[in-house]
Amino acid sequence: MEQQKAPQVTYLEVGSLVGHNGFVTSIAVSPEQPNTIISSSRDKTVMVWNLTPTDAVSPGKALRSLKGHSHFVQDVVISHDGQFALSGSWDNTLRLWDITKGVSTRLFKGHTQDVMSVAFSSDNRQIISGSRDATIKVWNTLGECKFTLEGPEAHQDWVSCIRFSPNTPTIVSGSWDNKVKIWDIKNFKCNHTLTDHTGYVNTVTISPDGSLCASGGKDQFACLWELSSGKPLYKLEARNTINALAFSPNKYWLSAATDDKIIIWDLLTKQVLAEIVPEVKEQAFDSKKKKESKPKAPACLSLAWSADGSVLYAGYDDNLIRVYKSSSQ
Repeated sequence: MEQQKAPQVTYLEVGSLVGHNGFVTSIAVSPEQPNTIISSSRDKTVMVWNLTPTDAVSPGKALRSLKGHSHFVQDVVISHDGQFALSGSWDNTLRLWDITKGVSTRLFKGHTQDVMSVAFSSDNRQIISGSRDATIKVWNTLGECKFTLEGPEAHQDWVSCIRFSPNTPTIVSGSWDNKVKIWDIKNFKCNHTLTDHTGYVNTVTISPDGSLCASGGKDQFACLWELSSGKPLYKLEARNTINALAFSPNKYWLSAATDDKIIIWDLLTKQVLAEIVPEVKEQAFDSKKKKESKPKAPACLSLAWSADGSVLYAGYDDNLIRVYKSSSQ
């Protein structure tokens, strides 16, 4: 058996963003607003953070909390001009937010179950959503549903994640039916159904150049696909359930959030570059227990790279966003 090389990059935790009172379900960044990130949480809010990279004490502060959803907020994305945020919630709705004013400007109603994932098209004119009702809906920015992808060609279980290609009229969806689908958004047809996963799919993501798609979930493998043909390329083993995947914006890297660590792969060598396990504070000794229990590391649920690729933001089930920076940077 080939011996795996030792990780080549070290990531250091530079601090945490503290403010959510529930699992951090999603993190969004914007190249237009490099000192702002936005996160969603099971505390029913979307949080806007002001980053302070030069502050030695704290990497950032909560700027404002966007309130309006009546249940867990599962996903949030930022429009490509950096002006608006779009969120999807277990209250079956999507909301469009004016980030600067901190107000919800549009409510999208139509799904009959939890909204799991949302996305903007590259021109910001189309919005898509995936839901536990097994449908994908295509909306305009006025909140009008223009099309629903459903039926025998569509997913047969929860749609857990949906993403737009950055440069073609293509969307990719992942589902708890174990399938990944590639859709043509011009004619609303499914071009390819990818069946390599043996368990439910939690996450799909598309590389910055639009050539690759990666998917992951219960079977513990990140599957890489060619987006144009749907051809399976290779698999990377995470050895734990994959909750989120993110391509680096400027290196040929893929990061995975799992229940026990973050893994960063170099896609040229298929090697693990880094494994990031959060530092956990020792808990006070519990006299009722005979042994001192080792604190359990929190599960990483969401990931986003900074627009310049130097920082990794990670959301956890202990309500924190941890900020990691490469020690070589």
